[in-house]
Amino acid sequence: MPKLIIDNIEVEVPAGTNVLEAAKKVGVWIPHFCYHPALGSVGACRLCAMKFLEGPVKGVQMSCMVPAQDGMVVSTTDGEAARMRSLVIEWLMLNHPHDCPVCDEGGECLLQDYTVAGGHGIRRYRGKKRTFRNQDLGPYVEHEMNRCIECYRCVRFYQDFAGGTDLGVMANANRVYFGRFTDGALESPFSGNILDICPTGVYTDKTARFRARYWDYEMAPSVCPWCSLGCNTVPAARYRELLKTIARRNDAVNGWFICDRGRFTNAPVNDPARPHTPLLDGREASWDEALDVLVTRIGELNELYGEGSLAVVGSPRLSLEGCLLLPRLAELLATDTLCYFSSLEEGDRSAAAVSLLNGTNTASMADVGEADCIAIFECDLREEGPMMLLAVRQAWRKGAPVFLVGKNAPLEQARAISIEAIELSILEEAPLGIFERPVVICGTRHNSPAAIAELTHAGAKLAFLLPGPNAFGAALLSREQDCTSLTEAVAAGKVKGILAFEADIPTELLEGMALLAVADWRPTEAAKQAHIVLPTAAWTEMDGTFVNNEGRAQRFRKAMAPGLPLRGLPARYHASADKPVPLYPPRVHRREPPGGSLLPAWRLMAAIMERLGAERVEHPFTDAWESLRELDPDGEGVRVFELPQR
Repeated sequence: MPKLIIDNIEVEVPAGTNVLEAAKKVGVWIPHFCYHPALGSVGACRLCAMKFLEGPVKGVQMSCMVPAQDGMVVSTTDGEAARMRSLVIEWLMLNHPHDCPVCDEGGECLLQDYTVAGGHGIRRYRGKKRTFRNQDLGPYVEHEMNRCIECYRCVRFYQDFAGGTDLGVMANANRVYFGRFTDGALESPFSGNILDICPTGVYTDKTARFRARYWDYEMAPSVCPWCSLGCNTVPAARYRELLKTIARRNDAVNGWFICDRGRFTNAPVNDPARPHTPLLDGREASWDEALDVLVTRIGELNELYGEGSLAVVGSPRLSLEGCLLLPRLAELLATDTLCYFSSLEEGDRSAAAVSLLNGTNTASMADVGEADCIAIFECDLREEGPMMLLAVRQAWRKGAPVFLVGKNAPLEQARAISIEAIELSILEEAPLGIFERPVVICGTRHNSPAAIAELTHAGAKLAFLLPGPNAFGAALLSREQDCTSLTEAVAAGKVKGILAFEADIPTELLEGMALLAVADWRPTEAAKQAHIVLPTAAWTEMDGTFVNNEGRAQRFRKAMAPGLPLRGLPARYHASADKPVPLYPPRVHRREPPGGSLLPAWRLMAAIMERLGAERVEHPFTDAWESLRELDPDGEGVRVFELPQR
């Protein structure tokens, strides 16, 4: 490992590390635009100039392009290097619009930071600025080409990393243009990542434009709930409205990036149809009344139909805390009908997948990216786990062959990331045995439990795509509790009532129920038909834990206060309700905002249990799960196989 000195600080780094990254390790930040850890070095911006005083390299050099070597002595404060950086900033600002006070990137712009840090405050250029025509890039990405500093990050990510073909660089010299040949929505399922990697405001989030400055946002580390991969995110909210979602780095899971589904699916959280107040037979009620009536009606149901006539139902989108408390609630309610899956097929497939996995044969997305052979078995990754498709591309770029196996593994998924894939009929045709690090990626949407079980003989690491953000945890607990599916329970004829927590129940299973109580944050069909509705907090409004498809438990934190968004308040909450478009809530002191009394589903379970005579539940994590209480939301997470006593 080479040793070098940076600003009189000695540092030792792994071989191949560039000087810019070596400086980061000792807290020395070298300004840069074009370099990105996931994209590598190209030396396009010339801003990371350092003075190399001693060693095999001498003089002013670009630190991102020079690998660290023994004996190097580097200065970031040398006058020659500092002047170089100042001049680079000045020529980048020649044509840049001076619109910082109104720019929608203000507060998140590296050019702002480096211009101030570089000491460039006097504009010497008096000529006419070059201007470009902006393009319409679709409903999510706003284009402002006049802010471009030609760092090439967007094209390097879009074309090289993500395999997109409809955005690139055109023209030459002083007219370099980044965009499409014609206006139109960006086609890549990962296009939103150019919002994060652009160091200026060329690409900004159109859905959140001019809604808040960076320092106005409420943010916290979180986990994406829109598939089973558990990508790390940072939701950004203001006034109880989720405005945008930012990718959060986790090298063991999603790396630096997220898919467009995870980035732009904000509507369900902001949906004005979301339940925010308990409902009893369609009328609003207080929490105490709603919980008391629920307990009373459950008792009446048991008297009328006998104990065990109530089904307690969870789901793959219920947090691990809720999944763990569900059996304890079912025990207090004296029912043996505990379900983590509504669908029989979904439950069986998830259970079959989870039963195959252990600490050695499970492939993370990082493992997929380093694989030397990949077989995608009966699944369309665009639908079941988009970020897994991006990991497949990274392996293909390093030379790994990709096989698409079965009729439900369409060639279009390979075309979406511009890779060459080989179509096969059966998995046995893939030559997995001749490779050192093969991975089989298997969907659970189309595969039968028997087909999934056969993968134990594949001789490769396995990556399953499951039906929800906590499907692994739900399947694991369903197996431990020897649970059934709701479909089986209803078909047996004993179930006359359902108590569901964040479960998507098919409408045919709701027919003829004497009692339907739903706790959810989404206005599902079950919630619309329910006799009792108990609104819960969304994942952005609570602390919780999801277990992703590889068995990795990850903590997410509360990013925003629950309650009706300020812009979505009903007229009765406004002081000027007679106006066509009321804008402001009444000036009334209150302890919480309208609809702000929402609780996580597991806390509602705990409240019901207390009314049934149980002791107060401080936390659901007990016994083998106890160690997860201190799980760091900023860490890589912990695989459940590694937990004590498991």
